[in-house]
Amino acid sequence: MAKEVSVIIKLQAKGGSATPAPPIGPALGQHGVNIGQFVSQFNEKTKDAGGMPLPVEITVYKDKSFTFIVKSPPAAELLKVAAKPTDSEMRVLEKGSGVPNKKKVGTVTKDQVKEIAEKKIKDLNAFDMDAACKIIAGTARSMGIDVVD
Repeated sequence: MAKEVSVIIKLQAKGGSATPAPPIGPALGQHGVNIGQFVSQFNEKTKDAGGMPLPVEITVYKDKSFTFIVKSPPAAELLKVAAKPTDSEMRVLEKGSGVPNKKKVGTVTKDQVKEIAEKKIKDLNAFDMDAACKIIAGTARSMGIDVVD
């Protein structure tokens, strides 16, 4: 017989370097989950993520046990890593543009967009690769990143 689900918690944590500090500790503590056990399991599973924020969906059962699913990093984070900044002083894009229609902060190629879409397709609301690429390109445009050939 399947365990009865108490709650599903969704949060983001840095891959390989999660700590019991907020937001993880309070979110799990209020449901009686062993925070140290989650943190160690999460860090072990995501040790190769290099500190990139990863969405995680934690299913907590009535007996206080849990399972979790680690999803792919947010598209914005992947775009910041892939983008070539337009400002020559920056090596890595730190954030998107505050006014994306006027100020462009970087560029990505269509191949990079397709590569990101391939990583994210299982977490996107898309039926095929073309739709996934359009979603990623839209995210890039809303961040002030130009998509070039």
